Amino acid sequence: MRGLTIRVLSVSLLMTILPAFLASQEIVDGIAARVENDILLLSDIRTLSRYQQFLDGKAEPDSQILDRLIDQWVVRTEADVSLFPHPFDTEIERELERLRKSFGSAEQYEARRKQSGLSEAEVRTVVASQLYFSNYLDSRFRPSVQVDSKAIEDFYASTIVPQAKARGQEPPTLDAAHDLVQEALIQRGINEQAEKWLKESRERLHVEILLDRGSK
Repeated sequence: MRGLTIRVLSVSLLMTILPAFLASQEIVDGIAARVENDILLLSDIRTLSRYQQFLDGKAEPDSQILDRLIDQWVVRTEADVSLFPHPFDTEIERELERLRKSFGSAEQYEARRKQSGLSEAEVRTVVASQLYFSNYLDSRFRPSVQVDSKAIEDFYASTIVPQAKARGQEPPTLDAAHDLVQEALIQRGINEQAEKWLKESRERLHVEILLDRGSK
């Protein structure tokens, strides 16, 4: 979603599929990768690709999207095993409203959504999945992220002040910007720890890539 820090976990529609249903899906769909005893479908890649186009007007190559889906499989699997709670409907609605407002108008939102080929139900499903991932990673790594006053002061001087001046605005005081800067640094720390964990986790996985790595 636009503005979210944890982009690596931007989106997925991984599904648990009954064996009888799986057989019929393989005919009209296709398997992009096998991860342990699960599969990632070509349709999962297509959905994430359309969602990226919906948000940013462009999408990554299929091979990069597949890498994201594998990372999301790792997060989803651990979160499910730990019985991590899924987001409430009210939380999903809040994120959907924030997403709609990021487009400037309801008309712009609808135009981009239709252009990308996503239904409103698909947008909601993706948003719910992304919330599940980001909430889990926040819960897992936030307690171990430490941000000291020196880091806050450095970020304020190197980022907040120059950005404000570049926009022709008076920079906020350090006290006024303190909480915002602290949260930005915490999110950066969560990202760094999550990326390290995902890299280590993937090294232990049995992954069979069936997607042509030259796919666009």
